[in-house]
Amino acid sequence: MNGLRAASLDLGTLLLPEIMLSVGAMFVLLYGVFAPEGVVSTRRAHLLAIVVTLATAAAAAMLANQAAPLGAASGPLAWDGFRWASVAVILLGVLGSLVMAMEYNEGAALSAPEPPALVLFSATGMLLLVGSRDLMLIFLGIELMSLAIYVLTGLDRSRAGSAEAALKYFLLGAFSTGFLLYGMALVYGATGTTNLTQMAAVIESRTLGTDPLLVGGLALLFVGFSFKVAAVPFHMWTPDVYEGAPTPYTAFMAAGVKTAAFAAFARLLLDGLGPAYASWHYAAWVLAAVTMVVGNVLALAQQNVKRMLAYSSIAHAGYLLVAITSRSADGVASLVFYSLAYTLATIGSYCVLSIVSGGIEKRTRLTDLAGLARTRPALATAMAVFMLSLLGFPVAGGMGFFAKWYILRAALNSPTPQIKLAVIFVLASVVSAGYYLGVITTMFMKPPADDALPSRGVDARLTGGVVAVAAVLLLFLGVYPSPAVRWARASTMPMSPARAVAAPTPMQALAPVNSQPMLP
Repeated sequence: MNGLRAASLDLGTLLLPEIMLSVGAMFVLLYGVFAPEGVVSTRRAHLLAIVVTLATAAAAAMLANQAAPLGAASGPLAWDGFRWASVAVILLGVLGSLVMAMEYNEGAALSAPEPPALVLFSATGMLLLVGSRDLMLIFLGIELMSLAIYVLTGLDRSRAGSAEAALKYFLLGAFSTGFLLYGMALVYGATGTTNLTQMAAVIESRTLGTDPLLVGGLALLFVGFSFKVAAVPFHMWTPDVYEGAPTPYTAFMAAGVKTAAFAAFARLLLDGLGPAYASWHYAAWVLAAVTMVVGNVLALAQQNVKRMLAYSSIAHAGYLLVAITSRSADGVASLVFYSLAYTLATIGSYCVLSIVSGGIEKRTRLTDLAGLARTRPALATAMAVFMLSLLGFPVAGGMGFFAKWYILRAALNSPTPQIKLAVIFVLASVVSAGYYLGVITTMFMKPPADDALPSRGVDARLTGGVVAVAAVLLLFLGVYPSPAVRWARASTMPMSPARAVAAPTPMQALAPVNSQPMLP
């Protein structure tokens, strides 16, 4: 708990984005209390949440350009480029999800101020999570993020699938939290601190990398975080939850939760547990390889687009694990760049599904996209861009290609070159073409389905605007990626030096850190 006693630390400044989001969420709830004649406008509640998110983004942007408060370098909350870049990506996903939810929820049983307030509360946990440099704050961020997500998953009481998904998510989430908390307790027992900076110093000075207590804690932490990021074999909840949750909140989960959890996982492994690299590297290597392969192979058999994207998100968790395994500044930069590309493509994809389904969750089958190029060519073109971006296809896939390319380069230029993992990365990406191109083929080469269900007739112009913005950004940053690359390379965080504390295998052999630039 020493990290929580940082002297002269302006916690009000450090926590300003989180404070703004949580207070804004309370105002959204109060709007429901003081609404005229008790009639709550879904659009107004969501607009208020959007304004709060934009104000938080503006405040975070100003803070990112200021000098760190006294004591922040070793305190419980980070003040570095990695935190602010992760905050930007998360808030981008929050904005897209809120706009989609605003039009999705109108006229449905979800018309209440609670959904946008829950999104803001969950986003508060995400922002706390990406800035935490203390195990207790990491746990608090995870719980705040997860509890609101559980409720959002089961909001649609008119569908049994939504309630079932929420129950599964809650039970498995609580189970994984036990592993996570017990792992933190063991790590604290081995190091005597919950502060990541002090933890790294203790492990380095006492050569604790192979200490049984620390290794046991590491194993349990891997289990807990693997559930949060949907890594194999802790991924079984993902397809059912993604399919059962209302589409806007599936998008919020897919983009926001993954970004926040991976940011915290990377900071924990590279900052706090960096000196124990030899103890966790092989586990991360295997986890990344298995997750990439299993996620892509299982996605090939899916006929429901939401389930397909769920298995796809599992595969993307494997790709992001490759970035962490590289243990370099380029790996951190590629993690940020990939998170941005993934967020844009994911939010855009679910926006297209929301428009096509017209608010009817049964209309998310692959056949429901048949003939979309004939009936709505602009929407089909945007969906093709999102699929190609997730695939990592050059030019037409926009920045998705560069996102995968930079992770690949980070793996090959790692202090310990990850050649075998890079080969698996490429082969897994090739396999993913089978289902991403299948969506495009269905939209452009198959006639519309005859059994199409009528939509709710919901106005989706703003959701269409989100689709357009996401597609344009992906294409622009694919043709001209330099601004995003410079931004990602500036998104650094402290990384503790690794130390060979055990006889390494060939994949664990350590070399001096010599990070190569991402661009010539």
